Amino acid sequence: MMSGGNEKSVKALKEVWRRAENSLCADCGKPDPDWASSTLGVFICLSCSGIHRNIPSISKVKSLKMDHWDDAQVQFLAQHGNAVTNATYEAHIPIYYYQPTYNDCQVLREQWIRAKYERKEFTEPGKQLPYSDGVKEGILWKRGRDNGQFLPRKFLLSEREGSLKYFTKQDAKEPKVIIKIDVINATFQPVKIGNPNGLQITYLKDNKTRNIFVYHENGKEVVDWFNAIRSVQFHYLKVAFPIASDNELKSRLTRNFLKEGYMEKTGPKDAFAKGEVFVGSRENGYSVQKGLPSGTQGNFSWHYGLTIVTPDREYLFTCETETDQLDWIAAFTSVIDQPMIPQEYAIEAYFKVKS
Repeated sequence: MMSGGNEKSVKALKEVWRRAENSLCADCGKPDPDWASSTLGVFICLSCSGIHRNIPSISKVKSLKMDHWDDAQVQFLAQHGNAVTNATYEAHIPIYYYQPTYNDCQVLREQWIRAKYERKEFTEPGKQLPYSDGVKEGILWKRGRDNGQFLPRKFLLSEREGSLKYFTKQDAKEPKVIIKIDVINATFQPVKIGNPNGLQITYLKDNKTRNIFVYHENGKEVVDWFNAIRSVQFHYLKVAFPIASDNELKSRLTRNFLKEGYMEKTGPKDAFAKGEVFVGSRENGYSVQKGLPSGTQGNFSWHYGLTIVTPDREYLFTCETETDQLDWIAAFTSVIDQPMIPQEYAIEAYFKVKS
């Protein structure tokens, strides 16, 4: 129930609220937002309203159900709304910039909202942004491989060199690791890393997956690093695939993990027992099946099986629950349903040689 206001005002507010453009949160896309900013004129979800409330100089938020809206505020909402306001504040978002959804972590959503309304990063074309000039250098706290302790490390991202490097000492001339930009993935993992600004950088080395876990105390800085990686990746792909559309290239930038968790591996022990399985596309002979082949024998404690079929062999896994089993099958299916890119053919060939 909306409280306060005269009947005409309440009716007008309901009409604006019902517009199709206002049916999703203006910032994260969550359906059925029931808060709004009386100063920006956008309809937002409860979670984003909390972020807006932390920027009181820019946004004043009110509940559409519980707070009183006067005639002038309702009129302001009617004149603006999500479409009009976003046309200003999202006018010039770089193609590579990651626009978070309601499923993303707090630091991504907060910095997106601050970038939009507080810093006005996307209101003008060609604006110089801290993640757009093809080079970024700075300190990130990196987790040690052996003791799990976080230590400050210098990182250097270079579009010209097509790489991300990190150095164990501030004045070191030679980097500890050089990672080619085309094999990097980056995704926020605050729970896994134990820090709200935790970023997991995954890359291939000798066709094996490696991980670096980092964070920065400043949310803006770590999100700038994330978007700088995406920017350098995008420009690399633009050169490598000149006829591909921007949206095709965008889909190849950093991606969130589809699913992460535990499965029990069954079947014969081999080089992949503690390693990796390459999963290609259906048209190349890959599939996932519910259950294990009939007659499968093995000493495993979980009973919800699935089989990954590759052109060369089958991999058998079991899950603890049926929900887990179905989630894993859905995740594998979404990968298998996508066509392979040239780089993935090279990785597939390496796995075949290895096996």
